[in-house]
Amino acid sequence: MAVTIQQLIQWKQQGHSLVALTAWDYGIARWLDEAGVDVILVGDSLAMVALGHPTTLPVTLDEMIHHAAAVRRGVKRSLVVCDLPFLSYQESISQAIHSSGRILKETGVQAVKLEGGNPAIAETVAKLTAIGIPVMGHVGLTPQSVHQLGYKQQGKTEGDAERILREAIALAEAGAFAIVLEHIPGDLAAQITAKLPIPTIGIGAGPHCDGQVLVTADLLGLSDRQPPFAKVYANLRQVIIRAAQEFAQEVREHRFPPSS
Repeated sequence: MAVTIQQLIQWKQQGHSLVALTAWDYGIARWLDEAGVDVILVGDSLAMVALGHPTTLPVTLDEMIHHAAAVRRGVKRSLVVCDLPFLSYQESISQAIHSSGRILKETGVQAVKLEGGNPAIAETVAKLTAIGIPVMGHVGLTPQSVHQLGYKQQGKTEGDAERILREAIALAEAGAFAIVLEHIPGDLAAQITAKLPIPTIGIGAGPHCDGQVLVTADLLGLSDRQPPFAKVYANLRQVIIRAAQEFAQEVREHRFPPSS
């Protein structure tokens, strides 16, 4: 049975942990869906892991739609959420509606995700949800603000922690159905999780969130650099390199294809 937004909220109330991972193409999405992942995020991290950019900023709305459509075709059970890329929603509420509408119409995903929780973003979330576009929020370390925040842990000072808490509450009140908490202290994540009626999904935010997410390329050992909070569950980078080297050696030694 397909995972729904209503189920995610019920699972929080029941203490059922949510499992989320990222996908950027049909094959990865199909395998994650078969593995029983609850939420598949078409993250703008694909700018880095699939397109070779140094940050998430260059990926376009059209590129996100292209990848999200491929991911959605590989999924039968998981809830699929697509990131709104940088400058596809910040200019105006009408821009956010147009971008989100295109994603839902052209890809078949069930929700969008956007970063930040300042008053303008909270207002945008309220408008989107009012017209039936489900929204996942994202506070703490927000990669689209890399030039302003860097990749360091957020919420370490009392003032920053209070701001992040306010943003999370504002997003929930605006109608977001879940919030990603990225790279913040575990005690702050626990406080936010306890206060919100909607699920929190942590990435580098400690063990007390309602669920956890990782970039799948990090989980599989495919990334050039691992964030400090990621865990490598398999080293496919080495497997792929060794397989390609073995193939190359057999071709050069005229052992592949075998003689009939």
